[in-house]
Amino acid sequence: MTNGGANYRLLIADDNKQITSVLRDYAEKEGYKTETAADGLETLDKFKKFSPDLILLDVMMPRMDGFEVCRDIRRESDVPIIMVTARGEDFEKIMGLDIGADDYIVKPFSCGEVMARVRAILRRINPVNDTGKIFTYGNLEVNLENYTVEIGSSPVRLTKKEIEILWTLASNANKVFSREALLDKLWGYDFYGDSRTVDSHIKRLRAKLDDFPHEGWEIETIWGVGYKFSVK
Repeated sequence: MTNGGANYRLLIADDNKQITSVLRDYAEKEGYKTETAADGLETLDKFKKFSPDLILLDVMMPRMDGFEVCRDIRRESDVPIIMVTARGEDFEKIMGLDIGADDYIVKPFSCGEVMARVRAILRRINPVNDTGKIFTYGNLEVNLENYTVEIGSSPVRLTKKEIEILWTLASNANKVFSREALLDKLWGYDFYGDSRTVDSHIKRLRAKLDDFPHEGWEIETIWGVGYKFSVK
C-alpha cells in the first residue's frame, strides 16, 4: 500500500522509542502524517496541537497511563483510539473499551497488523451514507445531516458512533439487531475487535439518554441476542 494514509494524521504514544520509531517509519511509508509522544501528558499536549485522526495509545506510560489519557480525550473528542497493551489481560481490554477505546492490540505485534487496524478504523470514519435524513419518534429527533440528537428540544451530546448506533436502532423500531450485525454494519466486517465493543458503546449511549425523559421508547436488551429500539 502506498500513499493510502494521505491527509490522515496519526499520533503514536508509547514510551518505548524503538516502537514509536518503527511504527512512525511504517506509517509514513503509507502516507500518514505522524507525531509521537513518550508519556501521557505529552500525548494530551500533542493531541491538542496535532489534532490527529487516530491515536495509537499505549496503556503503560509514565506521568499518566493510557487509561487516564483516553478518559481525558473522550471528554472532548471521539477521535478513534487503539489501545496497546503488553499483557493482553481481558480486564485491560474491557476497561479500554468501557472508557471509549475503539479497538485494542496486544504486544508483541507486527507493524502490518497495526496498520491494517488503523486502515480499517479510518475506513469507518463515515460509515453511514444516508445523509440528509431526520428520524423522529415522540420527543426524540436524530439528524444524520448534521449529526445531532435532541430529546424534547434539548441537545444530547453524543459521539458520532453513538449517533450512528441510535439511528440504526431507532430507524428500525422493534427490530432486534445482534451484536455481530451491529459490528458488521457500523464497524465493518474487517473490524478486529469483538462484540464487547457494541456493549460498551450501548452502555455509554444509554447513560447519556437516561439523563432525559423518554416518551414511549427505549433501547432494550434482548438477552442472548442483542438490542432493539423498543416503542410502545
